[in-house]
Amino acid sequence: MSKKVVYVGKDLESMSFAVNYHKWIMDEFRPYLGENIVEVGAGTGSFSELLLDEKPKKLVVVEPSEMFNYLRKNIAAMETSTKVEFFQDIFANIRNNLAAAENPDSIVYVNVLEHIEDDSAELKMIHETLSSKGKCFIFVPALMSLYGEFDRKIGHYRRYTKSELEEKCRIAGFKILLSKYFDLVGIVPWFIKYKLLKSDSLGGSAVETYDKFAVPVTKIIENVFNPFIGKNILVVAEKI
Repeated sequence: MSKKVVYVGKDLESMSFAVNYHKWIMDEFRPYLGENIVEVGAGTGSFSELLLDEKPKKLVVVEPSEMFNYLRKNIAAMETSTKVEFFQDIFANIRNNLAAAENPDSIVYVNVLEHIEDDSAELKMIHETLSSKGKCFIFVPALMSLYGEFDRKIGHYRRYTKSELEEKCRIAGFKILLSKYFDLVGIVPWFIKYKLLKSDSLGGSAVETYDKFAVPVTKIIENVFNPFIGKNILVVAEKI
C-alpha cells in the first residue's frame, strides 16, 4: 500500500526554481500526453503549471502534504480553461473515484515514485486506474550509488536503474514507449555535494544556477546523443 510521506517542504519547494529542467521534462512528455490528466504529488504546482499550458480538458492534482495549500493558491492564480480538481490525499485513497468518474488517460509522477515504499503496488494501481491505452509518465532519481543523506531526509526509498524501472512497469501491465537516462552532466555535482560533502539540503540558489547555465546546454547534447547513464530516469509507459 502507498505510504504518506512527510515531505521536507522547503527543500522540495526549491525545485520551483528549476524552470528549464521542468520544461525539458515536459518536452519529453508532450507527444504522449492526453486530455484527462492526473498529477500525483503535485507539490506547490510548478509542474502543474506546465501541464495547464498544454490546455488539457481536465487536470486532477493530488498532493498529501502541507504543500497542498500553496498548490491551490498557485493554481487558482492562473487563467485557464481547463477544469481543475484538487485532492489532499494519496493516490491509493482516491484511485477508485478517479477510475469511475475521471477516466484519466494520463497519470503523471514527477519525483514521486521514489517516495513510495511499495512502488510495484503503486504501478499496478496506476494501471488499473488508467483508461484503455492510457499512459503513465514517470520521472525518478537514478543510481543508488548517488543515494545519500539528502535522499533519506526527504523520504526517498530508492534511486533506480533504467532496467529496474522498465521491468517494474512491465510487470504492472505496461509496455514501454519511452525510457531514457536524463541529465548525465548532473551526476558529478550531485555526487560531490551529496556523497562526498554529505549535504542534506537542496538550496534554491544552487538549483537556479544549475538550471540557468547547465540545463540548456545539457538538453541540447542529450537531444543529439542519448546518454548511457544519468542522474534521473524518464519513462512513458502505456497500459496494455
